[in-house]
Amino acid sequence: MARVKLKFPDENPLFTTIIPVRVNDLNYYNHVGNDSVLTIVHEARMQFLRSHGFDEINAGGVSLIMADVMIAYKGESFYGDSLTIDLFAEEITEHSFDLLYRITTVRDNKVINIAQAKTGMVCFNYDIRKIAEMTERLRNLLTNESAKGDRP
Repeated sequence: MARVKLKFPDENPLFTTIIPVRVNDLNYYNHVGNDSVLTIVHEARMQFLRSHGFDEINAGGVSLIMADVMIAYKGESFYGDSLTIDLFAEEITEHSFDLLYRITTVRDNKVINIAQAKTGMVCFNYDIRKIAEMTERLRNLLTNESAKGDRP
């Protein structure tokens, strides 16, 4: 069976955050469940957007909708872990982009790979229920041009 493989850019991540594992993230085997990994990825995306004054309803003048997701599980995560999520943007087009998430934790002074994920995000206009063109403000954020002062 073919496995999901994600290749991460060599450059620095656009955003890094730390999200602690909560008790309700655990499944019946007492490790983080697959559904919780998707929720953790969503939280990291929201923190990234919020750090620039955006959200998924208004990401620099356009809304976002998730078109697809891939998750590759690399290791177990448990209650008490603090997950570090590094976020990267790739495949930026006129209407869409991919966000890549590298999820790790540190245990016994060793970095443990927990998961890698990709979400395909599409710019969307909810008023007319159609795909929309990416705004310059969003493109600047994704290409790290926002560091030059393009904040809402």
